[in-house]
Amino acid sequence: MADPSSYRPKPGQIPDSPGVYKFRDEHRRVIYVGKAKSLRPRLSSYFQDLANLHPRTRTMVTTAASVEWTVVSTEVEALQLEYSWIKEFDPRFNVKYRDDKSYPSLAVTLGEEFPRVQVMRGPKKKGVRYFGPYGHAWAIRETVDLMLRVFPVRTCSAGVFKNAARTGRPCLLGYIGKCSAPCVGRVTPGEHRELAEEFCDFMAGRTGQYLKRLEQQMHEAAEDMEYEKAARLRDDIGALRRALEKNAVVFNDATDADLIAVAEDELEAAVQIFHVRGGRVRGQRGWVTDKVEAVDTAGLVEHALQQLYGEEQGDAVPKEVLVPALPEDAPAVSQWLAGRRGSNVSLRIPQRGDKKDLMATVLRNAQQALVLHKTKRASDLTTRSRALEEIAEALGLDSAPLRIECFDISHLQGDDVVASMVVFEDGLPRKSEYRRFQIKSFEGQDDVRAMHEVLTRRFRRYLQEKERTGEWTEESGAEETGALEVPAEPQPEDDGRPRRFAYPPQLVVVDGGQPQVAAAQRALDELGIDDVAVCGLAKRLEEVWLPGEDDPVVLPRSSEGLYLLQRVRDTAHDFAIRYQRTKRAKRFRAGPLDAVPGLGETRKQALVKHFGSVKKLRSATIDQICEVPGIGRKTAETVAAFLAQAAPAAPAVNTATGEIIEDDEETVEEVADTAVHASAASPSERGQQE
Repeated sequence: MADPSSYRPKPGQIPDSPGVYKFRDEHRRVIYVGKAKSLRPRLSSYFQDLANLHPRTRTMVTTAASVEWTVVSTEVEALQLEYSWIKEFDPRFNVKYRDDKSYPSLAVTLGEEFPRVQVMRGPKKKGVRYFGPYGHAWAIRETVDLMLRVFPVRTCSAGVFKNAARTGRPCLLGYIGKCSAPCVGRVTPGEHRELAEEFCDFMAGRTGQYLKRLEQQMHEAAEDMEYEKAARLRDDIGALRRALEKNAVVFNDATDADLIAVAEDELEAAVQIFHVRGGRVRGQRGWVTDKVEAVDTAGLVEHALQQLYGEEQGDAVPKEVLVPALPEDAPAVSQWLAGRRGSNVSLRIPQRGDKKDLMATVLRNAQQALVLHKTKRASDLTTRSRALEEIAEALGLDSAPLRIECFDISHLQGDDVVASMVVFEDGLPRKSEYRRFQIKSFEGQDDVRAMHEVLTRRFRRYLQEKERTGEWTEESGAEETGALEVPAEPQPEDDGRPRRFAYPPQLVVVDGGQPQVAAAQRALDELGIDDVAVCGLAKRLEEVWLPGEDDPVVLPRSSEGLYLLQRVRDTAHDFAIRYQRTKRAKRFRAGPLDAVPGLGETRKQALVKHFGSVKKLRSATIDQICEVPGIGRKTAETVAAFLAQAAPAAPAVNTATGEIIEDDEETVEEVADTAVHASAASPSERGQQE
């Protein structure tokens, strides 16, 4: 690990002008490329106190061994040079989008003497006009099959074309009229190129004028009593209209735009792009990337624009690009896009109307792509087994943790403190065993104290169940039967269901770092439990902390074990947030206060927020109620009178057992129902509450 001060430039060496810089490691490999309006303040920001840097930035500057820069004249040149260097050096700490699948495009090889229409994947080539990308290759072939009736452009391979020219016989498409057969000289190279260019114009969205021309020719043929020609033109118009119907109309006007949406979490981001041409969605594509550098949504958008349009020219860059957040140097990026297109390009955030609605659709696709990317790795049995083995190896466990429990604390500025417990068995969620806890012993933002309390309550219940059900020992017959010395399955209750906290985990994961891990381990030690491992997964750098260790365990970013720990932690986080919001919503539903005349929602919420609950409000004096902003003495007297008459609500009862439900526990049915919906929380909602 290098000391950044060892290669820090001397004062006055860094120029105060636009430029691009490169960080290199000890082997002279480029590990990061960046650009700046002014190099001096940007590079100086990397050499501050390491504790003030983002963890990913801190890792980068301690990995680097030198820094160098190149001065350019404008921000647009800096943007272009940054893209070129990222493409050339492939730096490990730069955001690099990777396709989540290989999307096919409709391509026309205009660079050939006889242009060919075909399906293409992979990097774009010079002299080829692309349309799309499309979601499926069959969608392209259906469109091409309809349009070849009107634009009989060559679709055969080079080998088939040469063989037909050698034998003088066209292929089947030439016989049925879906190819103009330039291979045998039915049309000249110029006539065939004109057909290909008309095909491209139609695909580019200039459809209305061409359809009108065909309709006029059809009417003229009918007037001249050329009915066969008129019928053929009628069928051509129908084929083109069917081809158009395969692309959804999203804008009434002939809008050419690309819509870009980003869904992200702490470690990864998914980008979805909808290509709209002539008011219709012509294509869609998506990327997924690791957030290996400290980058926000605006930075992700800028990287996406560079990758999307870095090698595009002309009409491939649309007139309008709609994004969720503007890049830091939005004017420079707009100017760079305009240079790629050859005319002005509007880069903006949609605020209202159809474009904003379509952007919401693109965002939903991005969110689904991110969820799919994260979960598809966990759905495979081999992958899950490897993940559990990696966790066991990293944490020094004797065996793979087949049951993992994760705990998280959630509150809103110290109010409505709650906790969640999620269970994963064999790498898959066991939603029926999720649990939720209320923290009533204190109020405030003390996650460490709350974590200690929750772990104590959970494992105290486990010890109670263990004592009641007993366990198999050598004296109870394990030695006689030759069975292994393992605890017996908990005895079922009268209703046939097992006790709620009877199953111990092999691993407890807490959402947090050293303090939370120490609190969890202290809770287990106080209860005398020494056969349950504890670790914590800290946000931002995703470090794994172990009790009593000064340094974290850093799993590789590609580790399946890290992916499983992240999924467990995120599930607990979402579950806790959902419960906390439910609690807050119930607290603001004032109940008896609804019957107080003249008391609106604002003052009801003020009363409940001030006292914390209706129960505390009921026991308050009139003078104490008057202390609430907006509440006069007459209103306070009315509130006190109504609360004195209202009876307190009856306690909740578990319908399965007939017992009163404790404050820290819900019935299995309620928890399972909540667990099913917990994953519906959007990624943008994460991190809003701690």
